[in-house]
Amino acid sequence: MPAQPQAQPAPHSPWRLSVAPMLDWTDRHCRYLHRLLSQRALLYTEMVTTGALLHGDVARHLRFGTAEHPLALQLGGSEPHDLARAARLGQDWGYDEINLNCGCPSERVQRGAFGACLMREPQLVADCVKAMVDAVGVPVTVKHRIGIDQVEDYGFVRDFVGTVAQAGCKVFIAHARSAWLKGLSPKENREIPPLRYDVAARLKADFPLLTIAVNGGIKDDAAVHAQLTQLDGVMVGREAYHNPWWLARWDEAFFGAAPNALTREQVEEAMVDYMEREAAEHGTHWYAVARHMLGLRHGLAGARRWRQVWSDHRLKHLGAREVMAIARTAPAPAPLAA
Repeated sequence: MPAQPQAQPAPHSPWRLSVAPMLDWTDRHCRYLHRLLSQRALLYTEMVTTGALLHGDVARHLRFGTAEHPLALQLGGSEPHDLARAARLGQDWGYDEINLNCGCPSERVQRGAFGACLMREPQLVADCVKAMVDAVGVPVTVKHRIGIDQVEDYGFVRDFVGTVAQAGCKVFIAHARSAWLKGLSPKENREIPPLRYDVAARLKADFPLLTIAVNGGIKDDAAVHAQLTQLDGVMVGREAYHNPWWLARWDEAFFGAAPNALTREQVEEAMVDYMEREAAEHGTHWYAVARHMLGLRHGLAGARRWRQVWSDHRLKHLGAREVMAIARTAPAPAPLAA
């Protein structure tokens, strides 16, 4: 039987290396895959709004597998009392950390008066953090941008961190781009504002007793190592999702732990086992799980054809194990004519 993910305590800071919270991506199925690949990386949920928890289906938003630890819950909100209640729910459900989103630039999030626009109100963020710190015993952390709109003044983010730290937040994850709240889409906000890793390093120099991690544009081992020479942690976003096999190197490369002994084929088989359990226990179709592992063969010959099979809606009537058999026996694309 393929190996199952087994969470183990990390010998380093929990924030040394993590996978970013990504809306519509880092659900529990995605996190199961990531935990198969790395036992040590810190994983995050998608952002969950306080309204969804306080007025919606709590189990749907907070259910996770015990193998996912260490696992943080990211919350979106701006009302201290509501955030405290939501944080307490997260702790009761067993999350290892509660993270407040002060970095999302989308207009929908702005209409809810949270995300990156909260950086304009550091005292409100401090009030939110204090309410959560008073409500739970697990770490309360903040993910933020280095600025908003086209403000390049380091003092803006320095004062934000300083104010929020006084409320009890000891861990900050800085996305090393400013958030332009008008005129750019969320996708453009991940690409157009320049990356300024030096700002995160300067925050660490000014606040040496705080844990400062950096997020944004980090795509390979060398970039991770470079940031870890001056910061406490690195958070990886889309590269971890599109090229998940990279995570299989993380435990050995960044935590000094034993290397991941699983092959890509064994990871695929473990995911199929998971798909079958999910179907039996929750009625989850394999198609909803498979989308998260489409990058598993990234860079290998035949990866495109394998990915096409697993994403073919015409095969949805088949079982996951049958689809795996088709994906593994699918003919390679014919060579181009000379």
